[in-house]
Amino acid sequence: MADPFRIGIAGLGTVGAGVVDVIQKNGALLAQRAGRPIEIVCVNARDKAKDRGVDLSGYDWVDQAEDMAARDDIDAVIEMIGGSEGTAYDLVKGGLGGGKHVVTANKALVAHHGVELAELAEGNNAGLAYEAAVAGGIPVIKGLREGAAANRIERVYGILNGTCNYILSAMESDGRDFADVLKDAQDMGYAEADPSFDIDGVDAAHKLAIMASLCFGTQLDFEGVELAGIRKILAADIAQARDLGYRIRLIGHAEIDGENGDACLFQRVSPRLVSKQHPLAHVTDATNAVVAEGNFSGRLLFQGAGAGDKPTASAVVADIVDIARGEMGPAFAMATGDLQAMQRAPSGHRRSKVYLRMMVADKPGVLAEIAAAMRDADVSIESLIQTEVEDGSALIAMVTHECREQAITDTLETLSGSDSLLGEPMVMHLLRD
Repeated sequence: MADPFRIGIAGLGTVGAGVVDVIQKNGALLAQRAGRPIEIVCVNARDKAKDRGVDLSGYDWVDQAEDMAARDDIDAVIEMIGGSEGTAYDLVKGGLGGGKHVVTANKALVAHHGVELAELAEGNNAGLAYEAAVAGGIPVIKGLREGAAANRIERVYGILNGTCNYILSAMESDGRDFADVLKDAQDMGYAEADPSFDIDGVDAAHKLAIMASLCFGTQLDFEGVELAGIRKILAADIAQARDLGYRIRLIGHAEIDGENGDACLFQRVSPRLVSKQHPLAHVTDATNAVVAEGNFSGRLLFQGAGAGDKPTASAVVADIVDIARGEMGPAFAMATGDLQAMQRAPSGHRRSKVYLRMMVADKPGVLAEIAAAMRDADVSIESLIQTEVEDGSALIAMVTHECREQAITDTLETLSGSDSLLGEPMVMHLLRD
């Protein structure tokens, strides 16, 4: 058997400790699959005294994570620190610059600096692997980069954040409002004390930007992702969507608009209505699911645990095994020099059905006023539900026929000065089957 593959692990949170646990318990099996033993040489974390449920006594403790990059006794740095800047960035950049392989679960780091780091890896004959950064334990990166390599991917989309999916599923099953379910999610550990990163769509946007680059051969453009989270969704929206034949999911969606010189990259994270006939409508709780549509493979569905210490640690160790046996390849499926810098796609011309929810004064003529604004913008109504509310207002929820997004914007601009509208309307696009 070949010499051991020696690693240093920076960050011993639940995932980092999980990586140690997997290697300790499955060491013999991993050695057989990698063709060489996987050996932990050193570890790093903020608190040396903390009990992490694994035995760390046999490993060298490194006080400053960045120092791992300069060590001669490890072949790879396993970065579990998190964050797009600071220590994590310095460690990964230093490690790759010194010819060390890097495995990371850090979606923010990859989304912001992935191409730069991939170029550094290429220049130093090092591997950069990040399976655990997108959808936890689901092998979506390997599936897209290797399994779908023969295909031109037409679009990629999915449920990319388990916290949001848990909240929306609970609102759906229990009929409760967002704030109530969020508190329960925080109490159970599904959501952070400050949940903004998840519920405002940032976490999903990091993952979407990575997948878009991988699928379409484009430069990473996290800043180009249009963002809308789930804060404004009411229990009434969930109920009305159900009555109209849909379920609401936070969806990340990317595709190329146009062809050749006119091609632009469209990326959006937003709550959408999903037909009950679509597979994503049946993805519940904290599960993630990714759909990729290839021109030869057709629709591919990747589904499973999108987070959690064990699934994510499993994905990290799988990357370690790949690199240990010499299976690296370009981080984004092609050399960084071949990744295209692409303009951001405008959205006004895009066509879809749209869900509109408005709280209005319960008085004669309101529906006619709304219908007139929609008519003038060339928007027609497919279905509509009006519900009276106890305070003298009414909730109007409708699904339009397919129309341009700009037409919806024009409709709402026309209605913005009306005293019939009470509060801000809710707009959600329908996911195309």
